Order: sequence, then C-alpha cells, then structure tokens
Amino acid sequence: MAAVAWAPAATDGAARTGWLSTPHGRVRTPAFMPVGTKAAVKAVDNDDLRGAGAEIVLSNSYHLMLRPGADLIADMGGLHGLMGWDGPILTDSGGFQVFSLGPEITEDGAVFKSVYDGGRVHLTPEGAVGVQERMGPDIAMALDVCVGLPAPREKVEAEMRRTLRWAERCLAAHTRDDQELFGIVQGGVDAELRAESARETAGLGFAGFGVGGLSVGESPEDRDNALDAALAELPEDGPRYVMGLGDTEGIIDAVGRGADMFDCVLPTRLARHGKVLTPGGDFNVNQTRFERDETPIDTDCPCHTCARFSKAYLRHLVRMREPSSQRLLTIHNLRYTLDLTRAAGEAIAEGRFSDFRESRLRARDEWPLTGRSA
Repeated sequence: MAAVAWAPAATDGAARTGWLSTPHGRVRTPAFMPVGTKAAVKAVDNDDLRGAGAEIVLSNSYHLMLRPGADLIADMGGLHGLMGWDGPILTDSGGFQVFSLGPEITEDGAVFKSVYDGGRVHLTPEGAVGVQERMGPDIAMALDVCVGLPAPREKVEAEMRRTLRWAERCLAAHTRDDQELFGIVQGGVDAELRAESARETAGLGFAGFGVGGLSVGESPEDRDNALDAALAELPEDGPRYVMGLGDTEGIIDAVGRGADMFDCVLPTRLARHGKVLTPGGDFNVNQTRFERDETPIDTDCPCHTCARFSKAYLRHLVRMREPSSQRLLTIHNLRYTLDLTRAAGEAIAEGRFSDFRESRLRARDEWPLTGRSA
C-alpha cells in the first residue's frame, strides 16, 4: 500500500475535490501548502498556521541540506520533530532553487555554489532522494531540471528528457516505505512536450505528480495551455501538484483544470511588504487613505487579524516596521489563500464550481480602486 494516496470525493467537470491520506494525517484537496522553505513559514508559528487552516506545509530540501544539514535534522526526529509540526510535510527537491543559481548541469547531476558560504555543492538525483529520506517528510519530490522561459525548444526538450532519466534514478534510489516520492512533469509551455513528459512520468509508477517549470516567465495563457496538456495525461487516481502557483486567478484556473495541490511564497512575501489579499482585490495597507480606517482588512474574514485589528492600526505597524505587522498580515494572507482552496472544494462538491469561478474572478475585475492589485 502506498504511503500517500489520493481518493476522489466529488467532481464538477474537470475540477475535483478529494482526500490526500498521509502518515501524518489527511488533507482535503484542493489544498494550498504554506511555504516554510527553511523549516519555518516566515513570521508565523505552528499555532498561527493551524489557526489559518493549514493542513500541510512545504519545506525545501536544498536549503535544509545546507543549513542545518540532513543528518542533524534526522537526529532531531526528522522535519516533524525539528519543526514541532505534527501534520503532513512535503519537501521540494530543490530543482527550482538550483536553477536560479545558474548551475552546471550534467547527466550526473547539478553543480552550484552554496548561497550560504559559496562552497561547491554537487547534487545528484540519488543524493536529492537520500537527503529527503533522512529528513523524513511524508512526500518527497524527484530532482528535476527547471528551464527559464522563454527558451529554445531544443533546450526545453533536452532538459525534459533529462528530467525523465533522473526520475528513473530517483525511483531506484528511494527506499522509505513510510514516505512517497512524486515525479515532476517538465516541458516548458510546449503542449507536445508537456504531454509527452506527463505520459512518460506517469508510466514510471509514481504515486503523485508535480507540474514544475511554470511561474518562470510565461504568460497565464501559456501556463494554462501547458497545464491542460500535462493534466490530460496524468492518472486520475493520483494527486496533481502545480508547483509555485499561489495567486487567486492562477489557483482558480488550475483547480478548474483538475489540479489538487499548490504552493507559493506569494501570500507570505506580499504580507511582509504590507500587501493584503481579499476576494474583492489586493491592496497595500500602508496607504494614507487607511490612516483613520477603523474597519478590518476584510469584514467577512474570520482570521485572527481581521477579528481584532483595524486597517489604521495595521498601517501604523507597517509604517513603524514593527515585526508584529509581518505576522498579522501573513496570518490574514494565508487564511485568505487557504479559504480560497477550501471554498473551491465546497463549490465542486455542490456542483457549482463554474459559478464560483465566475463570481470570484468578476469580483476582482470589478475592484473599485485601481484594478486587481491596488
């Protein structure tokens, strides 16, 4: 029996809702995973995450293998013990982070400089799996090659095929029965390459699948076309994870195409710069017009921040650079994003996803200030 399995609960067209079962509990999908790159979601703790509705979190094995190191994490009881988080954890293998460092890619693996001390790091598919096995997340990701877009088709195809070869090596290296390894689909925005990558990755026997290599410079239209091509070729009984996607429009579009899982630093990163997310549109609370505004960010939001604090106070905290501003705005943005996927799942279960999608996107288009990101 697989350590991690997904079971459908309801469908509405291509959109679907279900349950992801893991050794550390079940997760309702569609699901958003707050990003704790270095074993911590910036500015918040586990109680904040649970209060916002998080059921699963993501960490990055690339950063963690460098600091504090996989062996230390293993000695501390794995990531669950180190973080004090008793729910499911997924770790990214670090392919995207390695890509951002301009690595030397060979068939053997990737060579790059550590962002911490400049030392030479050599990461192979087998090494990426070994690191994640020692860290002990519920879900580990295969090592892939991410290509910045736009790029020549020949380059995209070559690295897509290398990712497939690395996927086979990752599977051969994976030994933990209490952890599942997901494969990653590549292929840029080329529909033919995406479809081929998805078919070949599915044929290797992974229990779940990430769609990687997006959010690297492509348009929303190109992204959606790539998702259509990939998702059409992935098994219906396996979870489908769109990596690095976290904006409202992107999540809704991907859920409508049959995606189940998402992660992104966007909600937390925006919060650290004073920007908040709402169903009607996104805005920066550090604006003069909020100086005496006694209302919360969103009167319909049940989060800790909206229940207790006004825009005027939050603006003051941001302007004074108080650390509490980052925590409070992060709590709200995470609650908003997690509620978005929860509401999408409820709409699917009730057979009204199309209406849900239309109303959510229309509300943002009609945002009365200056568009979707005032």
